[in-house]
Amino acid sequence: MTYRVSFVCTGNICRSPMAESVFRARVEEAGLGGLVEVDSAGTDGWHEGDGADPRTVAVLEEHGYGTDHVARRFQASWFSRLDLVIALDSGHRKALRRLAPTEEDTQKVHLLRSYDPEVADDLDVPDPYYGGLDGFKECLEMVEAASTGLLAAVREEVEGRAI
Repeated sequence: MTYRVSFVCTGNICRSPMAESVFRARVEEAGLGGLVEVDSAGTDGWHEGDGADPRTVAVLEEHGYGTDHVARRFQASWFSRLDLVIALDSGHRKALRRLAPTEEDTQKVHLLRSYDPEVADDLDVPDPYYGGLDGFKECLEMVEAASTGLLAAVREEVEGRAI
């Protein structure tokens, strides 16, 4: 059975496609590609149908990640097919939990940086959209740091299903 993870930010053109690309690469590197599906969406539909922000694409490509992305808006009906919904900041987490149809679905929503053991206080990944390229690079660093812990958690879930 496939384990499904979705990353969610506001417009689905900066943070969440970045997290999707990085985590998909980690999943493939770990040999879990056939067992884990990764996607992303936005809490709002402002950019539906658009590609990732060019700065996101540039930073991902500079660090060896690819992205073939089209922005979309997260739908409440998706909760039933998802195992884990990863919010990029506390505002997204709050919006997703309000959207969740059941308490079980609410429990699927987690902040990405909660998987980074080096982070204790501010679990938000700042929105780089209104800044320069440095903000996108900082975003990538945060995503990469949290992806290790997230991969360990997902691997544990996937292996638990195989038993």
